[in-house]
Amino acid sequence: MDDTNQSGAAFSFKQSITEMVQQGGSDLHLKVGRPPTIRVAGELIQLNQQPLKPEELKGLAEQIMTSRQVKEFAEHKEADFAIGVPGVGRFRTNVFQQRGTLAFVFRAIPYEVKSVEQLHLPQVLETIALKPRGLVLVTGVTGSGKSTTLAAMLQHINQNRKCNVITIEDPIEFLHRDGVANVSQREVGSDTLSFDAALRHVLRQDPDVILIGEIRDRVTLDTAMKAADTGHLVFSTLHTTDATQTINRIISFFPPHEHDAVRNLLSTALEAIVCLRLVPTKEGRERVPACEILINTAAVRDNIRDAEMALNIPDLIKEGTVQYGMQSFDQSLMDWYQQGTISYEAALFYSTNPSEFALRISGIEGTSDRTFAEQMGSGGDQDPMGIGEDFTP
Repeated sequence: MDDTNQSGAAFSFKQSITEMVQQGGSDLHLKVGRPPTIRVAGELIQLNQQPLKPEELKGLAEQIMTSRQVKEFAEHKEADFAIGVPGVGRFRTNVFQQRGTLAFVFRAIPYEVKSVEQLHLPQVLETIALKPRGLVLVTGVTGSGKSTTLAAMLQHINQNRKCNVITIEDPIEFLHRDGVANVSQREVGSDTLSFDAALRHVLRQDPDVILIGEIRDRVTLDTAMKAADTGHLVFSTLHTTDATQTINRIISFFPPHEHDAVRNLLSTALEAIVCLRLVPTKEGRERVPACEILINTAAVRDNIRDAEMALNIPDLIKEGTVQYGMQSFDQSLMDWYQQGTISYEAALFYSTNPSEFALRISGIEGTSDRTFAEQMGSGGDQDPMGIGEDFTP
């Protein structure tokens, strides 16, 4: 790949993307008037290069974009795709327009899919991954590790279950080779015309496991729930911050007169919700995952189904901690804090209820949260691994 444009400018895309990978960064930002900028452990850092010029980013677009992607960008002023840079890695790419000029964001996608254990995720995710059926949603803000977590769970299936896996992604991020499972990965635009088209036909392709890159609309959500309810294991993502918001968001996709039917379908189709937040370690060079995990128990099903009853997910998570492996964000953060991995300030900042969390740190137990103390008392050594590798989103 020629890394300079015809004007002879010094900007080198390959040098910039290589430097991002070498520094353990997750994203590379390219924008006119600003030097290439990388995100490392959540913080943006400018590389020691000259501010980018419009012709440099136009030249980059001509190098890395196909004619189909150029057409998509011309129609929508933005496009998503994935590229591979020989000797460097694979990257999810978004190109968009700002102030009349091109801008790019490249997200690093590791070639090697890390395991649940390597990512320091709760081991109950391996149990969830091997469920025979149901809808599993992995949620969180952008860059919280949703794709990485899904890849780890899919890899666990690929190593342990003889089944047919079909993914529908836009774009394909992690590449999965066949293990004991047969894995077919379909990319919107190149392997199928649209999410809708792929989902209309996916049930005729004899799937046991279906991965939908992201739930973006009502049609996709309805298909995912019905597939899960009819005996398939379905994985997908939503941009929601916790389990309660996830359930409310699902219901809000549908008009009010359908809410009762949606609640009933969701209560039977849902298997688990995994919510993620990445928290910087004390040293600040890495981040670890704080996880909220909701398992769809009988009590959770009743709570989802009953429209007259307000959602009481936090209390149901606390009640299911010991028996089902559920946990709240605050329980996860307390575990990391007690291990000495994250600071008090970081734990407090990322906690759901900072005031209650501060009281627990001080040794005062909230009257409504006895299970928290029980888990901390019996599970303080649940993760003796320490932090050897960063959790890269």
